[in-house]
Amino acid sequence: MKPLQRVAAIHDLSGFGKCSLTVALPILSAAGIETCPLPTATLSTHTGGFEGFTFHDLTDDMEAYAQHWQSLDIHFAAIYSGFLGSARQVAVVEKIYDMFKTPDNLILMDPAMADNGKLYSVFDMDMVQNMVRLAAKADLLVPNMTEAALMLGEPYQELPYTKEYVYHIARGLSDLGPKQVVITGVTGDEAHLGAACYDRATDTMLWQLCDRVSGYFHGTGDVFASFLLAALLNGRDLSQATRLAVDLTQEAILRTVSRGTPRREGVDFEGVLPD
Repeated sequence: MKPLQRVAAIHDLSGFGKCSLTVALPILSAAGIETCPLPTATLSTHTGGFEGFTFHDLTDDMEAYAQHWQSLDIHFAAIYSGFLGSARQVAVVEKIYDMFKTPDNLILMDPAMADNGKLYSVFDMDMVQNMVRLAAKADLLVPNMTEAALMLGEPYQELPYTKEYVYHIARGLSDLGPKQVVITGVTGDEAHLGAACYDRATDTMLWQLCDRVSGYFHGTGDVFASFLLAALLNGRDLSQATRLAVDLTQEAILRTVSRGTPRREGVDFEGVLPD
């Protein structure tokens, strides 16, 4: 039997509202992967659609936390980072990448900072430039189309997209450093939505789409990236992993709609875990 694979998950922890660590931990664990959380902040709820939430910044603890892991000679099959609360945290995560990078592990970076054509209200363009710098150390970059355009300094374009345009964006992001790029929120028409995966080694891009479900669903980026990483670490190639992540994320969305779960609470991914 192969040794258990291990992931360092660098995300915030929200007590209510499914996203970040409360998504990454169960999805990766259900896929048979040991998941070690390195929390960037703790919140009573996530910030999308809730007011009055508590927030405790853990920036000052992150590097010492990682140094203790390093002293224990812990090795990771992947380092997986998501939402970071400040440019200062980006610099810390950059150091953590350097601490645990090996020739055969994977750094997956989700530059969670924008959606629907706009930066999140807590960020400015300085954060974008810091994310660009961090992306140079990533093996796999998983942005949405808003984040992709911002990182390339290009104007955001509304749906739908041509394959030529998405290829241009994916290739440009790979030029920043990552060998592979998966862009979410991609579609060529109003009836479908999914992701495009680009591999620099072959200079090829494939779209993996499903039927579109109308509306905005909080936390789907974290759900998608976690499914994607789980599939990759279980031996799928990039195209297969993207297909699986698209399908399982759609299934979680459909469960959310059928149950009438409030959108701000996140999607019902729990019932998808056996798959």
